[in-house]
Amino acid sequence: MKDGKRAGFSYGVEQVPPPKHLVVLAVQHVLLMFVSLSLPIIFAAQMGATPAVTMSIISFSMLAAGIGSILQSLRLRFIGSGYLCPNVCGPSYFSLSLSAAWAGGMPLMRGMIILAGLVEMFLAPVVQKLKRVFPSYIVGLVVAMVGVSIIKSSVASLFGLGFRGDSVGGAGVTVGFFSLLVMVLANLWGRGFLKMYCLLTGMAAGWIAALIFMPESRFSLSSFDHVPVFALPRMPWGAFSISFRWDLLLPFTVIAVSGSLKSFGNLLAAQRIARPEAKEMNFRPIRNGLLTDGFSTALAGFFGAMAVDTSSSNVGLAGSTGVLSRWIATCAGAIFCLLAFLPRLSAIIARMPKPVLGASMIFAGCFMIVTGLRAMFREKWDQRRTFVVGIALFMGLSTGFLPELYARAPGFIQSFFTDPLPTAVIVAVVMNQVVNLDTLIWNRSAGEDHEGG
Repeated sequence: MKDGKRAGFSYGVEQVPPPKHLVVLAVQHVLLMFVSLSLPIIFAAQMGATPAVTMSIISFSMLAAGIGSILQSLRLRFIGSGYLCPNVCGPSYFSLSLSAAWAGGMPLMRGMIILAGLVEMFLAPVVQKLKRVFPSYIVGLVVAMVGVSIIKSSVASLFGLGFRGDSVGGAGVTVGFFSLLVMVLANLWGRGFLKMYCLLTGMAAGWIAALIFMPESRFSLSSFDHVPVFALPRMPWGAFSISFRWDLLLPFTVIAVSGSLKSFGNLLAAQRIARPEAKEMNFRPIRNGLLTDGFSTALAGFFGAMAVDTSSSNVGLAGSTGVLSRWIATCAGAIFCLLAFLPRLSAIIARMPKPVLGASMIFAGCFMIVTGLRAMFREKWDQRRTFVVGIALFMGLSTGFLPELYARAPGFIQSFFTDPLPTAVIVAVVMNQVVNLDTLIWNRSAGEDHEGG
């Protein structure tokens, strides 16, 4: 949409903000992307990696996410959705990647992530054949579940929780809610720059509050003297060493399908925000976006990094601020790549207090949930849709409420019940076909009778 102003957006998808605004808006997205860097840090700790290996995994993960963000913002024949939908380290692959690394070291993890990326690329062209199984109300459900899927991580961060059993501190909760309040009020009452930079404003205010009320968040710049200012990422685990195992093929394939569904939801949300007046989906950018997502995942595997995925939080931020320019994702991706070579600056940014990061994710996620709900109920409702959406929500939300239940289930069931988004999408698509089976049979019978007559 070229005329972003007329549509109510500060910058439409195709509009290019002035250079100074482009950079600051991109930094706002980069700060949100930094949330995902906790995954390679935890991964390296679980592997007992040395500081050098840890730094390499983080740097290569940032490179993969940055390159993926740039490619996703393009609008070429086969590559890029052309939407503001950056890439971050994907949590869906974390546990399986860790299992592969324990079983066969980094070469096995790299090989299986490359394979998962190829599966995602293979699935991308199939999207154009899914028009009938994704009516508008299921599209709305998918968009809403994109926001729901980050509830667990965002609320845990808001309360300053990093690991199971962490205690909740009153100061952390206060800082988190203060940050969220500043973001919301800046977005609602702010005008111009303040509205566009509402997330950055809230982050800055929250970080200052954390330095005052949370002693554990304070640090000295001298404590980062051991981290180099500039460093080239290296592969200390053996360059170009790749292996595969057949027994891991099925679980990685299932996770690749789930990852595709998650990115499908993020891309749908980006399209719905950019084209709110559209009655139907445009499948071509969705297909190209999924192809790009699969390529970025395979690239992460080649680098020996954590698998990457599209970011729900960043899509939500674009919608809540009304700044949709895809060139912001291009700039954010370039900054993320640059930071991969500046480990000291990255380490300092990564010290942002968890309550502030949690507030940022909640701010972005709530827009996604409401946008999806509005799209769901935009058309006439009936009992069939009640059961489709209701059962999908029950099963999708159960993965968050009862994770210990699915942990005891057979491996095949665990693969499909890992996260609210893919679970709800799968159940909704299946239920939509089941409850409309009579209509499908009736239409076919009527068509055959007409041909016979």
